[in-house]
Amino acid sequence: MAISLAKGQKVDLTKTNPGLTKVLVGLGWDTNKYDGGNDFDLDASVFLLDASGKCASDKDFIFYNQREGGNGSVVHTGDNLTGAGDGDDEQVIVDLSNVPSTIQKIAFVITIHDGENRNQNFGQVSNAFVRVVNEQSNEELIRYDLGEDFSIETAIVVGELYRHGGEWKFSAIGSGYQGGLAKIATDFGLQVG
Repeated sequence: MAISLAKGQKVDLTKTNPGLTKVLVGLGWDTNKYDGGNDFDLDASVFLLDASGKCASDKDFIFYNQREGGNGSVVHTGDNLTGAGDGDDEQVIVDLSNVPSTIQKIAFVITIHDGENRNQNFGQVSNAFVRVVNEQSNEELIRYDLGEDFSIETAIVVGELYRHGGEWKFSAIGSGYQGGLAKIATDFGLQVG
């Protein structure tokens, strides 16, 4: 039975699941009725952060055009352009045992591609969630449903895996941003060109 989290909650991952080494992080969403003439293209991306909360280099930013990071320990399985269908829209596989020791946090983000120009925002998105699944047994361990707390934001840091006392934990963040992916990337120390 998955642990269902509310915004701001933190939960042990590896301590309560001994032997857990690989997780699948699934992110999903639905778009509400929208007649702006453009498709919604939501994207999941991942930032690998050091102790200062920053990416050491561009290689620590994982998304549909750079699908691997952390020496292959974090893999984005591919872009979903429509968000159609049930279940996860995009997935990231994390091999916890092989994440480089310099990486302290793995932040998961959902953004609306070109949201500002298309006049799209998270007020038009529903049923957004993140879930953490034991990759070996396919058992859902943690789920965080984001609810309808967003209106004008074009990007959300949904949650993060982080190291604590030699174990991995998960934190439900649910922080919305205006300015899309570029704003979050800048906050995480990357140069956006």
